[in-house]
Order: sequence, then C-alpha cells, then structure tokens
Amino acid sequence: MTSPLTLQSAHLRCELLPALGGCVAGLWCDGQAVLHSTPAADLQDVRVAGSYPLLPYSNRIGWRKLQWADQEYELPQNFAPEPHSIHGVGWERAWEVEEASATHAVLAYRHGADAAWPFAFDSRQTFTLTDDALELQLSLTNRAELAVPVGLGWHPYFAKSAATRIQFAAKGRWEMDADNLPTQRLAHPGLDTDCSNLNVDHCFDGWNGALHLSEGGLRIQLPSDLNCLVVYTTPQRDSIAIEPVSHVNNALALSQQTGVTPESLGLRVLQPGQTLAARMRIQVQPQA
Repeated sequence: MTSPLTLQSAHLRCELLPALGGCVAGLWCDGQAVLHSTPAADLQDVRVAGSYPLLPYSNRIGWRKLQWADQEYELPQNFAPEPHSIHGVGWERAWEVEEASATHAVLAYRHGADAAWPFAFDSRQTFTLTDDALELQLSLTNRAELAVPVGLGWHPYFAKSAATRIQFAAKGRWEMDADNLPTQRLAHPGLDTDCSNLNVDHCFDGWNGALHLSEGGLRIQLPSDLNCLVVYTTPQRDSIAIEPVSHVNNALALSQQTGVTPESLGLRVLQPGQTLAARMRIQVQPQA
C-alpha cells in the first residue's frame, strides 16, 4: 500500500492518502483545520476525508442506469442505502504516486473498463502547496475507442462552526426530489449567509468561480475554472461540502429526458484521446 504523503509550507500542512481514493486526508493552517481533517495515518474511510476527486462524473447517476451509444449499463450501488451510483470511481480506487516533494505531488489513476464504469480513461491529480494556498489540478483523458460523456470535480468538506459564513454568486439552482435527483432549474443568486442553520443539498449553475468562506478566524477563498457548485450541509453537521464540479447532477439522464445537449448541462463528450482538465485553489488567510 502506498504510504501517506505530507506537503508542508510555512503555514499550511496537507496530508494525502493515495491508496484511499487519492484523497486529501486533511489541510491545516498553523495547526487549525481548514478542511474537515483527519491525520492520514488514522483515516480509514474516504467518505470522511477532507477532500476527494470526482470522476468520471459528479454526484449521482439516477437509479444506476447509464445509457450511451445505444447501450444501457447498470452501474453498481456504491452509496447504500441510496439506489444510485455516486461520484464516479476515482474516490474508490488506489492512486499511484508519480511525483512527490516537500510542497508538490502528482497522483495518477488508470481506469480499465469495468462494471463500475464501462469506458477506459487515464486521470491525474496535481497538488501544490504554497504559503497561503493548496492548488489542485485534475484531468481525465478518454482511452476508450468511442466518444464518451465525462465530468469531474472535487468534494472538499470544510470545517464548520456557528460562526461560519459562505458567499458566492450563481445564476440558477436545481431543485431536488425525495430521491436526491434534480427536477427543475430555478433562477437563484447564490448564497450569502451564515451556515449555522443552513440546510442545503443543491447544485448551483452559472457560478462565476469565486467563493468566500469565513470560519474560525480564517478567510478562505475557493477560486476554480468550473462553473457548477454543489453545496451540502445541515444544521446538525460540523462540516460543509463545497464542491466545484463541471456539470449538473444526473446530467446525462436530464439531457435525455429534456432533449437538451449534454454540453448545455456541463457534461463534455470526449473523443478518443481527448482530455478534460480543471483547476481549484483553496486559499487561506487570517481574517482581518
């Protein structure tokens, strides 16, 4: 099993666990948790990691039914008791270390077609730690012999207290049904609110790639080149998931149900050999 990696700068420490879904076990600023963090040596479940990669899709594929190129595939249930497939395969597989230094690491995962995802791809994560930020890059290259729909993103959980506040601008929000699948899009300006009583589990689109979070005396910014954002928390949770992603939840099924193109919902259809890439930065500063 690949050993944990520790990246260290003047103020930030990031611990990675390549063997457990290529995840970020934790991120700390001068010892204070930025993400919902666990030391890598103690982390047993990727679902409680500080962050993990989402690929080759984000969120749910409804009822585990994938229809593409005149074929229907039944994907495994991987988030029981929910009846859907969720978050792709990258978070469930071991990643290999390609590069590692005191402040930089590159992880790779090569996927062969299997029951969890029927199309081969190569993927890579890059982590760079500066004095005030963790910079992340994620890419996926289609290695199948046909064009396939893909998406990607990140699933960071940020520490949350009674004083946490979130602010970002968006254009729309997708309403969810009792099965946690999107039903309709409503115009929505985004969020500018305290998080203590926030109850949200939605995908926002038209996000401009900027987000501000204040927590525990820290000011956190989350710039990304993606334009969808999934936000999830409840008043009872001590974390808030803020997920920059490339597409709307259940986008392929929504496309087929509504007749709109997959691309209009953020999915990319990659030809063989084509690559989809994205960036995100978690920037941390003491609050003035």
